[in-house]
Amino acid sequence: MQEDVFLTELRASLSYPSEERLDKGAVAVIECIQEIPCNPCETACRFKAIIVGEPITNLPRLIGDRCRGCGECISACPGLAIFVVDKAYTSDKATVSMPYEYYPLPEVGSIVDALDRNGRKVCDARIVRVSNPPRNNKTAVVTVAVKKEFSDLVRNVRLIF
Repeated sequence: MQEDVFLTELRASLSYPSEERLDKGAVAVIECIQEIPCNPCETACRFKAIIVGEPITNLPRLIGDRCRGCGECISACPGLAIFVVDKAYTSDKATVSMPYEYYPLPEVGSIVDALDRNGRKVCDARIVRVSNPPRNNKTAVVTVAVKKEFSDLVRNVRLIF
């Protein structure tokens, strides 16, 4: 699958985690590209790994060494622009955790279509975790396992009925 232009631009940003950091384990991937007044990701991160600062219209910056991959920032982002990627999940699989605001929620163990940023199917994925506590304010966090080669592309899922 060909890498899209958006991903190339994201990788060139100062906020995108390095391949070295991605290979170490779970880390937030911030795909926020709009300079709007917003900082819930910064306030949600108890490790101070996300910095917006002043002015509040700054794009968020990730301090990769501080990020623990906890995912608290995923549901805090009103733009649904934060994901957690774990390329150390297994020797050949990575996980991608993403915001999910659809019903029904997928079930752990189910197979789904893994989609790219444009809604195109990338591959099949297995749901490994679904988290929807009240503090998430109705934004569930769904985690899928995919082949490592697809972990930078997969950003949504479609249930198979």
